[in-house]
Amino acid sequence: MTQNNEETAQDSPVITPDVGSCYGHGWQQMLKYILELLLITIIFILISIPAGGLSAADEFEGPDAFFLVIFSLAYSILIVWPIEYGVDFAFLKAARGEKVDVKDMFEVFQNYLNAVFASLLVAILVGIGIVFCIVPGIIIACKLAFVPYLIVDRKMEAIEAIKESWRMTTGHATTVFLIGLLAIPIFILGLLCCGVGAVGSIMWITLAFASLYHSVRTQEVQVQNDLA
Repeated sequence: MTQNNEETAQDSPVITPDVGSCYGHGWQQMLKYILELLLITIIFILISIPAGGLSAADEFEGPDAFFLVIFSLAYSILIVWPIEYGVDFAFLKAARGEKVDVKDMFEVFQNYLNAVFASLLVAILVGIGIVFCIVPGIIIACKLAFVPYLIVDRKMEAIEAIKESWRMTTGHATTVFLIGLLAIPIFILGLLCCGVGAVGSIMWITLAFASLYHSVRTQEVQVQNDLA
């Protein structure tokens, strides 16, 4: 994190790292940055469309189906997953009360290779955990929830970001899980609103996770300053 961001972390409103505070803060910031975040979300959805070839592969046979699967998988790993990290960064800026711009979602290309490597490692680790009775996969996913912010905001290397996320979520993994659990009914309610509300629900959920990271990071910065 840059010096300016460190100062922002100290000056921004204090958020308690719990489910209610994170969703409450996320809602406030969503209303404040609604147009910017909506545009970023729509652009990401459009960028993600070519990755849908994986689900459409059943409609093809032979080499065409194989090529579609390979293309969709490569597109997801090299484009969609890294840019999703960038989207998380843009939402983090909103959670911190900073100016948000569409170009923020492409900030990930400043640390692109680590973003690709980290997203692959996280997917593999969570996948292995899910194979072992699902629960380990959920635990790993919760412990690695901060990886996108660490990769893009603090420009960490992939392994370093995974280790740091594991450390930072100590004592907060249950909150990560509960935010994710509450995200299910929120998203369903969004779908029931003629489907349009689904975009708003995704924005709110993403801001809740960003608010949790911001809260934990702010507390750590304050402790470091007190000890200095």
